[in-house]
Amino acid sequence: MEDERGIFLANNKDEHLALDRTAELKNFRSYMRWVYVDHSNVWKAGFSWSVFFTLAFVVPILSHFLLDCPTCDQDHSRPYHIPVQISLSVFAALSFISISSWDRKYGFSKFLFLDKLGDESLKIQRGYSEQMQGTMKLIFRWGLPCFIAECGYKIWWYVSGVSQIPHYGNMYVSSIILCTFELCSWIYRTSLFFLVCVLFRLICYLQILRLDEFARVFHRETEVGSIMLEHLRMRRNLRIISHRFRGFILSSLLLVTASQLIFLLMATKPHADVDIMKAGELALVSITLVSGLFLLLRGATKITHKAHSVTGLAAKWHICATINSFDNIEGETPTSAHAISAQAIAANISWVSSDDEEGDGEDELDNAKLIPIYTQTISFHKRQALVTYLENNRAGITVFGFMLDRTWLHSIFGIQLALCLWLLNKTIGV
Repeated sequence: MEDERGIFLANNKDEHLALDRTAELKNFRSYMRWVYVDHSNVWKAGFSWSVFFTLAFVVPILSHFLLDCPTCDQDHSRPYHIPVQISLSVFAALSFISISSWDRKYGFSKFLFLDKLGDESLKIQRGYSEQMQGTMKLIFRWGLPCFIAECGYKIWWYVSGVSQIPHYGNMYVSSIILCTFELCSWIYRTSLFFLVCVLFRLICYLQILRLDEFARVFHRETEVGSIMLEHLRMRRNLRIISHRFRGFILSSLLLVTASQLIFLLMATKPHADVDIMKAGELALVSITLVSGLFLLLRGATKITHKAHSVTGLAAKWHICATINSFDNIEGETPTSAHAISAQAIAANISWVSSDDEEGDGEDELDNAKLIPIYTQTISFHKRQALVTYLENNRAGITVFGFMLDRTWLHSIFGIQLALCLWLLNKTIGV
């Protein structure tokens, strides 16, 4: 009777989680429709592309020509309007084409790994569910401050220059309509870029949950073959993610670097007139693009660091088991009490004293604690072979063969800093 009740409760939990995943996917698709990315049929796909071309290209082009004001004062001349609009449109096009391609090839259920989420543990399912619920909030947290600043700038520009800027028909109605279209175009383009960045962060978070779960195999009696198969599955998932996002990550890195160097060149060239009124929008776009790139690189380096920590955890597990094996003198089988005692000691000993604070960022993969020992079924040679395999088959996010780890990030920062200093030397002679 109790077994049947347990099975019934487990089935109810599975059904509840399945309903949660369905609801989250519907909410996600609702957001996608809000930014007009829907390719479920030909008509909706045509409408999505029409909205994209209108807000990403038609509105900025019309805004540039209709609001061109050679006779306006310097605060309303908009000298940086063209590079700002080109940057936003290019990133919107890159994001929209990427999302459309993923939706057409995989579908968002498969793309977000929701189709196989039922095979994971309840902890992973709940953690991923909570992260999906916070995904849209993250987009608003990153995009809303920039949008508020953009709204303030546009309202000031139209209100203070209402008597100077061109108008068509009624002065106030024309200004309101043009301002509304410009703001809609701005939020549409930035939302597309932030959406792809946050999706990459969401998928990386799922792999982090799996890695934390994978770390638990070293705390229980597990066959080496099972550990290796799980690691192979993890490497395959990371390779799939890398293959899907490598083009977007590389393009974003190159385009953000190029746009920032161009902005810097325009702001530091001789006789450049730069103040908050003229270059405020330029700074705002720079913050938006760099923030999106930060989300991409941080997600990639974090999951790569976590994946590399598996090797250190396996090496620690191996050495703990090797040290413990010397207690079994002359191959004698340890008593159960002795084995339990050794495991308890290994589980509680830490390399730091109990009075010290815990290290920042410690988790199942990266911590200073010893590991419970299970040497009865795993030989030294098997453990050594596993550690050697992990050392020579490290997993992580790659871009055309280059591992996105912290060393790679430092190299990119060094290259960008060198380009920045070279450009400043050419313009202002630093």
